[in-house]
Amino acid sequence: MSTVGFTVPLPSLPSQPNLQKQDRKPPWIPTPQLLHKYPILSHLSFCTTLKDLTQVHAQTITTGIFSDNFVASRILSFAALSPHGSITYARFLFYRIRKPDSFIANTLIRAYAFSPNPIAAIVFYSEVLESSLVFPDVHTFPLLLKACSEIPSLRLGEAIHSQVCKLGWSGEVSVSNFLVQMYASCGLIDSAELVFDRIPECDDASWNIMIGGYLKCGVFESARRVFEAMPNKDVVSWSVMINGYMQGSCFKEALRHFRDMMEEKIEPNESVLVNVLSACAHLGAMEQGKWIERYMERKNVRLTVRLGTALIDMYSKCGSVERALDVFYRMKEKNVLAWSAMINGLAINGQGKDALNLFSQMEVQGIKPNEVTFIGILNACSHSKLVDEGCHFFHSMTSVYGLKLNAHHYCCMVDLYGRAGMLNQAQAVIKGMPFQPNSAIWGALLNACRIHGDTELGEQVGRRLLELEPNHSGRYVLLSNIYAACGRWDRVAELRRMMRERHVSKTPGCSFIDLGDAIHDFVAGDNSHPQLEMIYAKLDEMSQELKVAGYKPDTGQVLLDMDEEEKETTLSQHSEKLAIAFGLIKTDPGTTIRITKNLRVCTDCHSATKLISKIYNREIVVRDRCRFHHFRDGSCSCMDFW
Repeated sequence: MSTVGFTVPLPSLPSQPNLQKQDRKPPWIPTPQLLHKYPILSHLSFCTTLKDLTQVHAQTITTGIFSDNFVASRILSFAALSPHGSITYARFLFYRIRKPDSFIANTLIRAYAFSPNPIAAIVFYSEVLESSLVFPDVHTFPLLLKACSEIPSLRLGEAIHSQVCKLGWSGEVSVSNFLVQMYASCGLIDSAELVFDRIPECDDASWNIMIGGYLKCGVFESARRVFEAMPNKDVVSWSVMINGYMQGSCFKEALRHFRDMMEEKIEPNESVLVNVLSACAHLGAMEQGKWIERYMERKNVRLTVRLGTALIDMYSKCGSVERALDVFYRMKEKNVLAWSAMINGLAINGQGKDALNLFSQMEVQGIKPNEVTFIGILNACSHSKLVDEGCHFFHSMTSVYGLKLNAHHYCCMVDLYGRAGMLNQAQAVIKGMPFQPNSAIWGALLNACRIHGDTELGEQVGRRLLELEPNHSGRYVLLSNIYAACGRWDRVAELRRMMRERHVSKTPGCSFIDLGDAIHDFVAGDNSHPQLEMIYAKLDEMSQELKVAGYKPDTGQVLLDMDEEEKETTLSQHSEKLAIAFGLIKTDPGTTIRITKNLRVCTDCHSATKLISKIYNREIVVRDRCRFHHFRDGSCSCMDFW
């Protein structure tokens, strides 16, 4: 069913001051009073390594000032919380402080709670309690509950909640806030709501955490209800909502919420801008992404690595490599994520050799590639038939760069060999893997069997996939395509019966087109669009023009055993053809038409779109589930290799 008008009329640019970022001093930086008393602590501002810290620590010991807890706390804070510190060293320091206080203990608990191993916060707290070194205060429990949320562990969270009640701190707003977060993180949204309702006076954090809890648990209506009831909404509140929609893959809702935010004259922070650019990337909404970039320029927002990478990703996923490269080369600072995003952008848009050239530039700049970089490189080789180059990079990951191969890299290699028709080599990669192949790897091989018409191997792989993922509709469809291509309609019928028995529904094909002020979506055979009559009239015109140009529908793509005329009608109403017809109606001659599809483009639509691009003298950019297709003058950038 088609929905019109996800309308996001982005407002005119308001005249507001530049976005400012509040800088907070790190907790290890001494106060002016403490610095006046102990000038040696000024060296903490210039520590960039653990070795620097140990020298400062040694001086505080030799001068005797380490016995002052204010001094010890600053040294321990650097070790525990600085990116140049060491939690192990911080723990060593803690047990050498004569009388540690709760502030010092809480610093170490904080470090553990925000570390990759948050359960260490609970272990350390237990040790401190057992040794009676420090008694917890009101600031201890939010950190412990944060750790329980990160694990997540309901059992530990409930134990901490019990202790909170025994010590009489359940009325503290900061403690209640983290109780709400803990229960929501553990999936008990009703318990989170109960704690929230009992908070005597909610602060802004209370509202934001409750909203975030609803969103985390997928209860979007309740999140919206609480957000609307919130007395004071600031940028953090809006950011929580937008981020929650993004995490739930509700990309349209995220953009709608951003529109509402702008109408309320709330300035977005970096987190909001990154999220809405990501939403634009997922929807292929380049016009709205361009508006956001213009907004950033108007507001003099600094092009940080994070924002630049988000813009590169957005333009790449909207099929505009030129704009992505423009952002990339304008960035004053680029890390491995920015380089990897640009390499992957070139790869998915069929510019494999350019992706490899950029990788060479990356090495010249001294940027060390990571595992994600090589996923982009291997994809570039796969989509551009660069088999030898792909093999070279795959083997160099371990031999040259010392990186560990994961399932994504093996999947890329199976795809590389499979697309090139080297099915024996693809199978050899799977057999040589040090772990069991996952469904993505088998899926890459099955797709290769479909491309090259290997029914026998395709049947073996397809059956294995149905065992691994009996509820994945795409596996049934791909195997059905293989059977239908060779006229084995009995097997197609058998798969359809299996889907009915297992209650598996086929994911409907859906195509989106961004017209600047709105994103329109279409499904196959759509009859709900308000401009339906005009769209189908254009479809008829396109069909006539295609026939004159020599187009013949590929009826083998229809997985139902029906007569040829019915199959042709079904093919003519595929979602991308409806979107193209609407684009031809609504855009000026010569304008590029950009379409995003949730599934792989079928062979028939691919052939038809090539001809449409020539007949109507349009560039048509289609992003499907796997890659981009740039159709120009009767040909496609994928060189019919997808």
